[in-house]
Amino acid sequence: MTACPTGIAHTYMAAEKLTQAAESLGHAIKVETQGSIGAENVLTDNDVRDADYVIIAADKDVDRGRFAGKRVLAVGVAEGIHHPEALIERVQSAPVYEGGGAAAPEGGGRERSVAYKALMNGVSYMIPFVVVGGLLIAISLALGGHPQADGGLVMPEGSFWKHVNDIGVIGFTLMVPILSGYIAYAIGDRPALVPGMIGGWIANTGALYGSKAGAGFIGAIVTGFLAGFLVQGIKKVKVPKFVQPIMPIIVIPIVATTMLGLFFIFVLGRPISWVFTHLTGWLGGMTGASAIVLGALLGLMIAFDMGGPVNKTAFLFGSGLIASGNQTVMGMCAAAIPVMPLGQGLATLVRKRLYTEQERETGMASLFMGMFGISEGAIPFAAARPAQVIPANMLGGAVAGAVAGLAGVSDAVPHGGPIVAVLGAIGGVPMFVVAVVIGAVVTAGTTVTLVDLAERRKGRRGEAVPAGASGEGDGVRSGDAGAASGSDGAGGSDVADGSGVVDGSSGADASDAVDVSDAVDASDVTDIPCTPDAPGTPDVLSGYVTPQTVKTQLAADDKEAAIREMAELAAATGKVADVGELVRVALAREAQGSTGLGEEIAIPHAKTDAVTAPVVAFARSAEGIDWGSLDGTAAKLVFLIAVPEAAAGDEHLRILALLARKLMDTDFRARLQEAADAAAVLRVLGEIT
Repeated sequence: MTACPTGIAHTYMAAEKLTQAAESLGHAIKVETQGSIGAENVLTDNDVRDADYVIIAADKDVDRGRFAGKRVLAVGVAEGIHHPEALIERVQSAPVYEGGGAAAPEGGGRERSVAYKALMNGVSYMIPFVVVGGLLIAISLALGGHPQADGGLVMPEGSFWKHVNDIGVIGFTLMVPILSGYIAYAIGDRPALVPGMIGGWIANTGALYGSKAGAGFIGAIVTGFLAGFLVQGIKKVKVPKFVQPIMPIIVIPIVATTMLGLFFIFVLGRPISWVFTHLTGWLGGMTGASAIVLGALLGLMIAFDMGGPVNKTAFLFGSGLIASGNQTVMGMCAAAIPVMPLGQGLATLVRKRLYTEQERETGMASLFMGMFGISEGAIPFAAARPAQVIPANMLGGAVAGAVAGLAGVSDAVPHGGPIVAVLGAIGGVPMFVVAVVIGAVVTAGTTVTLVDLAERRKGRRGEAVPAGASGEGDGVRSGDAGAASGSDGAGGSDVADGSGVVDGSSGADASDAVDVSDAVDASDVTDIPCTPDAPGTPDVLSGYVTPQTVKTQLAADDKEAAIREMAELAAATGKVADVGELVRVALAREAQGSTGLGEEIAIPHAKTDAVTAPVVAFARSAEGIDWGSLDGTAAKLVFLIAVPEAAAGDEHLRILALLARKLMDTDFRARLQEAADAAAVLRVLGEIT
């Protein structure tokens, strides 16, 4: 079984390499690929029953339950590409998989990557709950909330919009246990799902351990990892054979859930409650302090955990003083509350290349939630990249709170965000708006700076980009940091397969203009004077490759120039409406992760409405171009795939899969290299069906 974080090229490359190696060694093999299109060549029950050995070459979680009782070797997808013969030899002495767990990959798996993958798994499942819950709450408030004399909003009981609001609240309530549960699932497999979710619910319910506020998403991350590793530990306990069948479905979930729940209530919960109580008392003693200092402090607390105990301490402190006639403290809180979702949403707009398609979509929802004072809209970003996002949130929140404190902004209702200003609850609206805007800009600027620095460091270390963080938004960031990742849907902008080296400085900034005036002249884009309809021209890749899109020698000597040259090559077909935009999108894709696949191959690709129909260009480079490939080889065979957004989906992935499979054939690559002219190149490429 092969699978990579994005489910595109490396999935099929590993499958092809393993198939070739097995056949050359005289073994029968069947490989199931779990790509973005879905599972293909699926292993049936009979296949599994008759198999002697199982190799899993995957960089994401796959269901191993059906392989219980078989010798299973689990490695990264890169191992399947580069060392298939060695894997076939190693699997013959691999341990027998007993089922019920998700063991870490053997040979090359790192603890950090396991933890990161688990975090991205939880984030990817949590995002829909954040978006759905937040947007339903915001919409119901906007359309069904009745303004009150004090500037607040009330939802009439039994009204249609009150029901919509209640549904949104349920979504928000579920997001924390979902995050915890799927972190645990990624570590301990199915037996860890129940303790993870129940642990997350406990962490978010402060009343269970004497706190006025739950531990929020930070508590959920803690319980998720605790549940996952606790289940792994319980699995190692030797039990009688008659107990083994019920271990994963009864014993492990019950024992792990009970242990984790009691541990959080009696051990972790008590300190949380103590901190909450003492923070409230400490803030109460600061009311006479400088308004700027108090505002900055409240902003830091509001932004720290977005609904957790620190956030709630500041919020309840501000709202509690409203009744005593002091509305300025709540004004500081109200200015800080929307800064996190607004800042993170703004960051996805100003530096698109740093985010997956799913993160950019979440960013739009985050902006909307920020307008209604729903700080939880920034949680997916904070959970995915805590080291970069939480400090940026806190800095922006502190600035907003300080500005509001300096200007004496007041808030008459226990809520924040621009919506309360619209409804007339804010005193000093102009400065309130200034505070929010400055805070959001600071958060956005700090976030993109820290994320960009992190990506550059990874590039210098030669590390793979995690799927959730800069991976295909079709699912971790998974970037994919990761990621996302989220999950591996087919619909977003592409991401590295978790194996490409990224230099954050090599990608085009979303604001960079692309100069194509020095690109190859249209008259020089073909080596033979023929049209797409010329007699005898083979139908290559559904006609996407034509004589106009083939060039036997690239003039470019670096990646960016090569992409520009190939974009002009594709433009000769008349299917490219905006060459500059095509180049920009392809370069942005490269910034997320190299499309150099190794074996002297690169397949840059772009999904953009700058093209009116799918088109594939091919060119060779005699000297090779440094593409940051998986194996360090320079790219000599380069394919550019460009498809419209509306037509991207399965067609885009089908082209990638076909190319990746066929290009693993050494003889095919050699014939492609040796083809004398464009006509000969087309004849070789015509073998791809």
